[in-house]
Amino acid sequence: MPGDPIEGQVLVLTAAKASVPPERLPTLVHQAQALLGPALERYRREYERCYADEELEVFLVEWGHWEELATDLDLSERERSAVRRAHEEQLLRIGRRTDREGAFETALEIREPVCIGTGDVRDGRVEN
Repeated sequence: MPGDPIEGQVLVLTAAKASVPPERLPTLVHQAQALLGPALERYRREYERCYADEELEVFLVEWGHWEELATDLDLSERERSAVRRAHEEQLLRIGRRTDREGAFETALEIREPVCIGTGDVRDGRVEN
């Protein structure tokens, strides 16, 4: 879906590993983005941003953060796990592209990633 921070290939990979139907995962990621997008400034103030480009920003948050978000989103345990895993896989994919995979893997031992799309969705297009 436009504006969502998770790439299609990452969604396919995550859906194959997740315990939710593959067609459900993009909707769950979109719901999370709808919650996270308006909170972008708060994340910038409160958390370490480990990556940013014109389409998304990735923050490292404390363990348990996705449990709180899942409560706000009314997600089941499996749905929460799938969405969190999608954000983690997206960060690792970025790490492979930027030669920072090792650093990101180490960071994921103690924190969780939150990827937030930075484009606005208007008429089916992403606008920065």
